[in-house]
Amino acid sequence: MKGILFDIQRFCLDDGPGIRTTVFLKGCMLRCAWCHNPESLSAAVQLAYYDSKCVRCGACRKVCPHGVHTLSPDGPHHVDFSACAACGRCVDACPAEALALLGRSAEAADVIDEVMKDEAYFRHSGGGVTFSGGEPTMQFAFLKELLRLSKERGLHTCLETNGTLAPARMKELLPDLDLVLLDYKMTDDAMHRQYVGIGRAPVLRAFALLAEEHQPVVLRAPIIPGLNDNEEHFAAIRALKAAYPNILRAQVMPYHTIGRGKYGEIGLPYSLSSLENATEEQRAAWQARVDAAD
Repeated sequence: MKGILFDIQRFCLDDGPGIRTTVFLKGCMLRCAWCHNPESLSAAVQLAYYDSKCVRCGACRKVCPHGVHTLSPDGPHHVDFSACAACGRCVDACPAEALALLGRSAEAADVIDEVMKDEAYFRHSGGGVTFSGGEPTMQFAFLKELLRLSKERGLHTCLETNGTLAPARMKELLPDLDLVLLDYKMTDDAMHRQYVGIGRAPVLRAFALLAEEHQPVVLRAPIIPGLNDNEEHFAAIRALKAAYPNILRAQVMPYHTIGRGKYGEIGLPYSLSSLENATEEQRAAWQARVDAAD
């Protein structure tokens, strides 16, 4: 069975216990304003353009069958991403590596073979494989096969998810899941709709379902200055931990600007450009508020 990946990262330390390999699947139904992997939003293979590398040679324009590239030696290089069919001809023609295709098709068995190269590290650290995105449950059948193969190979499995998967389908995944990393993004429902794209009801439903199924969960809380760094949100996180004993801990995910430059590279706007990286002091203070006893 095939699916679309956009990365496999080895030696990850923040995506579950131990040393892990994280497999990133393309596609997400949400549009979080702070997303640091915008290349994961589309489920399809897509073009990226790196302006700092471009030498304005025009090789891409000559080979593109869809008129995606408009440029002159002394002018800007305009890329019409909406017209791109991701054929890759311009990527192959570019001498400066200023163009790339993001995403690739892969067989589930080949993905797990790649993951198993680090089996020794998993065994000695208590690690394993984490499936992330995007939202990996968008490629449900592919994800289910990846999880099945992982357990056949004796791997500890984690799923990082936004919690919007239908309950019946979530239950299908649980027999092959050791841990769920479940995002809790915002407490104010109107702001959740504005900055995430949907209300928070599906997420709350996911927390309740996973508790009913006694599925271990780590609550992951992205904290965005000026948006959800408030006591209402921190109190709601503490209340979820108190209500559901299957939540092992709450992990603050402080805002950072790592993904900011990626947006322009794939033709998307970025709405939080005024924000800067959260400091270590902010992270520690936010984590303390999440961990405080009521």
